[in-house]
Amino acid sequence: MLASYLGSSPEALSFDYSKYGKPALSDMYAAQKLNFNLSHTAGMMLLAVARERRIGVDVEKIRSDFNVLEIAERFFSPQEQSRLRNIPEISQYDVFFGCWTRKEAYIKAKGEGLSIPLRDFDVSLDPESATLLATRPDETEARKWKMLNVPITSHYAAAVVVEGDSSSVFDMTVQEVQDL
Repeated sequence: MLASYLGSSPEALSFDYSKYGKPALSDMYAAQKLNFNLSHTAGMMLLAVARERRIGVDVEKIRSDFNVLEIAERFFSPQEQSRLRNIPEISQYDVFFGCWTRKEAYIKAKGEGLSIPLRDFDVSLDPESATLLATRPDETEARKWKMLNVPITSHYAAAVVVEGDSSSVFDMTVQEVQDL
């Protein structure tokens, strides 16, 4: 996909990595202002591409083999923890992974990884409406990003976060994969 944007062969592409490990096209492609992000999990891959805007994605297989409330206490903001506790237990895993993918997509879009504490911002837990609700300490940061759910097969959750207004076009590919 990246090669097609650049009019290049995939073998010719080269990459650099930020101090937080986020890959980017090398300086020889800087004029293209192309940003991308990739996520994969058990049999699913998500790739998104945007021009002149930072972008982040996350996809997760929804699992039920751990205590979501315990994990939320360690990583979610107090507001998110409270909302999750008020969700019926049967729905908590889906809601937890929806929240988790939104949080991961945001920190990946920012390009700073887990140097941004997951407790320092709030995302919606509403399965229908992905939103970056609040950011701390800079309260204006939330308005700079658009968060979207990614339609995906059941048993997975996925989100994309893009800098600025999402009304301009960006490409996103979701693929089921056999082996990664």
